[in-house]
Amino acid sequence: MAWTSTAATFSAGIAVALLAMTPSPFTTLRTSVLSPLTHLESSLWPPATTNTTTATGAALAPFVCSAHPYTTQIVSTEPLVIYIHDFLSPTEISTLLSLGADLFKPSTTTKRGRSTKDTSRTSWSAALPLSSDAVQCVLSRAEAFMGTMHAPGRDDIGAPQLVRYRPGQKFDLHHDWYPRPQRSMADGERGRDRRWNRPASFFAVLEDGCEGGETYFPHVRDVAPQERAAEGRFPWRAHEEGGLAFRPVAGNALFWVNLFANGTGDGRTRHAGLPVTDGVKTAMNIWPKQYVGKDAWEEMVSKEVTEKEGREGME
Repeated sequence: MAWTSTAATFSAGIAVALLAMTPSPFTTLRTSVLSPLTHLESSLWPPATTNTTTATGAALAPFVCSAHPYTTQIVSTEPLVIYIHDFLSPTEISTLLSLGADLFKPSTTTKRGRSTKDTSRTSWSAALPLSSDAVQCVLSRAEAFMGTMHAPGRDDIGAPQLVRYRPGQKFDLHHDWYPRPQRSMADGERGRDRRWNRPASFFAVLEDGCEGGETYFPHVRDVAPQERAAEGRFPWRAHEEGGLAFRPVAGNALFWVNLFANGTGDGRTRHAGLPVTDGVKTAMNIWPKQYVGKDAWEEMVSKEVTEKEGREGME
């Protein structure tokens, strides 16, 4: 049971660092982008007009990567779950939706190391291209949010995946981490000795014109009792079967930590995409990759290889 104690220390340590930035864990944290986020976005993708195209080559409106403020609320510390308001701007949402419009196909899951269609996941998914300035803009924000959880030169923020739910579609209870670290096909071909897992997850909503479609965590609880909180204070509710259910809100995102400090998966992060009963819900998964192995710190490879590896981890 030593890993449980380690996990508690790990999650609590992150929570303490976050709590130090605000007088109360339930005070909304206003994150100013005049910070490492602004520096990262401005240095890597300066606010300059660039042309972006869809996967089929159709021209989109010019995209400008601009830093913007978002706010956060701590939902849980065991496991660490953070709710992010305004993680995506309206312009980013429209650009990402246009990029993925021609790329959707039936979602798959990974079983015994193989991608397969499964009745437990009936949505449609689209892997977004890393070559897009809009994609890189959002990924830089996610990487900055992770802080020291992400090791530049070792880890990979991954290629984001859009996921779309129409009436009746859902994703049953599952977790995002793997029981054993994975080896990419590209690394296998090059003989590179490293393997990856997903230390954390981002789930950002792009379209919320639906009924149902909540993201449900049966093992996540509020840090403190909220029975007397004002109605509508939080965009989540206590689920009748236990845990918390988060309604989809366009632009907002969830972030949670998947792994204990020793690299094993946290079963409390199991979650489900509850069925949409009417309308359409579109969201975006960002699954950072944390590498281990003697070649984990090798020099970064080309963007084409990185994009290929990113697509391998889309299930």
